[in-house]
Amino acid sequence: MWFLVDFTLPVCALIGTYPLKTLQQPPDIVDAWSDAMMTQISPMLAVSDGNAAIDFYKAAFGAELLWHLGGGGVVAGLSVDGANFYLAHESPPHGTRSPASAGFTTVRIELFVDDPIAVHRRALGAGAVNHSPVEQHTHETIGTRPIKRMLQGAVVDPFGHMWLIGRILQ
Repeated sequence: MWFLVDFTLPVCALIGTYPLKTLQQPPDIVDAWSDAMMTQISPMLAVSDGNAAIDFYKAAFGAELLWHLGGGGVVAGLSVDGANFYLAHESPPHGTRSPASAGFTTVRIELFVDDPIAVHRRALGAGAVNHSPVEQHTHETIGTRPIKRMLQGAVVDPFGHMWLIGRILQ
């Protein structure tokens, strides 16, 4: 399972691999990292209620809670079958608002799974709103890894984020 994030407008994302030798950190911190990190881009979703979002993503997508910071605002790391993503309670003073607060979303999250129909149903059962049913789509794409056929449907989670749930067929 993996995510493809469509950044239609700037949003917060975690990016990066940095060779340990170039980090501007004290040696005791650098020594704690024994292996180089692989580059990754993972969405950080702004939500109106961090704890409720954790519960929803666990119920809708079988997400595993990797870590959780509580207190005044929730920040958490989650994983769906090894595909990591993050969430944080919205913080307007720090430049983040949830789609529910802003009135729109600036990102679509692609969740590719073995059985998109089952995951779509599970998300609806957990409280997502149907945006479009899972259907087969054909595309004329170019590039090194073109997509010709896929199954895909979409839901909007209770926090206003759109999840496109699909499977690449060809």
